[in-house]
Order: sequence, then C-alpha cells, then structure tokens
Amino acid sequence: MVAAFVPKPYSKKLEMGSVSSQAPSNIALVKYWGKYGEQLPQNASVSFTLTECRTETTLHFEKIVPAETFNFKVFLDGKREKDFEPKIVKFFERISTYVPFLKEYTFKIETRNSFPHSSGIASSASGMAALAMCLVSLENALLGGASTALSMTSESQIQKASFLARLGSGSASRSTEGPVMVWGTHPEIEGSSNLFGVKYPYKIHENFSNYQDTILLVDKGEKQVSSTVGHDLMNENPYAEARFKTANTNLSTLINIFESGDISAFIKVVESEALQLHGMMMASEPYFILMKPNTLEIINRIWEFRSATGSQVCFTLDAGANVHALYPLLEKERVQKFITEELAVFCKNGEYIHDRCGVGASIFTS
Repeated sequence: MVAAFVPKPYSKKLEMGSVSSQAPSNIALVKYWGKYGEQLPQNASVSFTLTECRTETTLHFEKIVPAETFNFKVFLDGKREKDFEPKIVKFFERISTYVPFLKEYTFKIETRNSFPHSSGIASSASGMAALAMCLVSLENALLGGASTALSMTSESQIQKASFLARLGSGSASRSTEGPVMVWGTHPEIEGSSNLFGVKYPYKIHENFSNYQDTILLVDKGEKQVSSTVGHDLMNENPYAEARFKTANTNLSTLINIFESGDISAFIKVVESEALQLHGMMMASEPYFILMKPNTLEIINRIWEFRSATGSQVCFTLDAGANVHALYPLLEKERVQKFITEELAVFCKNGEYIHDRCGVGASIFTS
C-alpha cells in the first residue's frame, strides 16, 4: 500500500451524476519491457504523448447500498462489451484501497476511441488513463474539492490519476500529461518514480516542439502474444539485465539530446530502442515475432528515403507490427507526401493516422 494515495474520509455525498474525460495514447521512445511486483517497471521509459489517438470516457455513477462486489457495465461505442469487464474487475481490485467508494456506487462506463477499435493501436493506455481521470475527479468531489465540482484541481490529483492508471496498464501512467513523459525511477531525472509518470522536467529544444507521428497500420489483428505475456517472459530472458541497463543509459543520453536539439542522435537512440524491444521478444523462451514483412519493408523504405534526401524522419515500433514514423514539424509536408506515395501501400487497406505531440488527459463537460 502507498499511503500517500489513500484518501482522507470523504466529506461530501453524491447520489448520482457523471464525469467525462479524454486521455491520449503515447509512444515510448525509450521502451519499458519487463516488470516486477504490481505493475512496476524494470527500467525507466520516456514517451511522446499523442493528440489524435485518444479515448473518451464518461463514468455514470449512482449511489447504492455498499456491496460485496463491483457493480458496473462497460459500453464501447454504445454497445455492451462484456469481454472488457474482467479487466476492469482486476483494475478495481488493485485500486480499491485508493478509491474506497468503488463498491458504494453502480457505474456505467461509456467509452469510445478516436481510432478504430480494430486498428491494431493498443487502447489500454488511453483507456485506463481516461477511466482513472474520471475516478480521481469523482473522488475530488467527494472530498469537497472545487466546490464539489467534478474536476481536477491540483498536480497531486493528476499524479494520483497516473498512479491509478498504472495499475490498469503500465504505459497508461504516461498518458495523463505531456508532451514528454517519464515513468520509472531514473537517477538523473528529478522526481521520477516507478509509481507514476511525471512530465519531463528539463529543457527540450525547439527542434522537438510539436513533433509529428504518423502511425502506419501494418496489421490490425490481435497480437499472437499479448504485452502482458511478453513482459512476463522477460523474467527468464538471458539478456534482460543488459537490456534494462541499456534502456536507462539511453534515457541518460536523451537528456542531452533533448537539450541540444541533435535530431541525428535522437534518431540513433529511438530506432535502436525499437529494434531492441523486438530483439527481446525474439530472445524470449518461447520466442516470438510481432513484426510483419511489411513492418520491415517500411523500415527499409524510411532508411532509403533518409539516405537519399537528408530527411530526419525515423521510426519506432510499438509492441506489435505497426510502425510510428516520427519527424520534425518542419518536415511535415515532405514526409507526409512520402508516406502517402511510398509507405501507404504497405499498410493494411492503405490506412495510417497522422498524429502529433500533445498535452495529455483532461476532464470535460459531457
């Protein structure tokens, strides 16, 4: 138990109502792969918070006689999704000490993604962050904050939302704020913690301002190995300790890169991190490969384009087949033309999503 996140006794009563939030996805530059304890990372990670790929969630609540079980239903795009509910039960079990009102209400969780559910983009980070924001906002009202309005009023509440989100999905801890987030204790990053994500606290050169990310949707099916299983396999991976050390070293390197604006050095770290992530998958037992032939085709085309034109576009990968093309705002027109003309053909049904760095989650009026 983390005492700092256990609330004081609630001073207000709310019989019923609703609160809505939105939270974006994020893309890690230095990857988290491998965890211990209850959703704690084996190495620190850093990510760009996105804007367009986000989840919007409305939490409807109604007071009931305290129950032995959690009472809720989940709806995605207006349709009941019972398959999602066991994951929410597990999430509620993990966080019930920190939000003790959970069994005193019945909830209707309505959620929608700005990206197609079948796109192959993981919605766990944005989804858990959005739900955590709603819960902390409700708690804020129960504590008498903001004239009992359903809102977020302090950095400590955002921090708690990140803490709760982590217990649902590790990477969700990095979706509460932006544009650059760190999750995991790192000796060179003040305020960093394994318990929650923090905004990157140091100087970021204007070269990285409004950085662009086009997500190339190579494969939209279910992954053959889930991220949860992949993380667990790191426990027996013979290269795990070296990987954790390298990740933290790469994050140290990025501190200097962010300050200097050296995009060439940025490219080397980010692409190396992406390939190491998938290298760990191939070195697991049992081993597995989440990249597809078109993943490699896109990577090679990006390398060829960069060599031929001097562009500073680069790639990173999520824990799947999709490719994130990262590039500075100044190259937006040229790179997006390249994507349309040369890379789209390698995407499932020619689909891709243009996105960019953003500021994180928020509460809004539903």
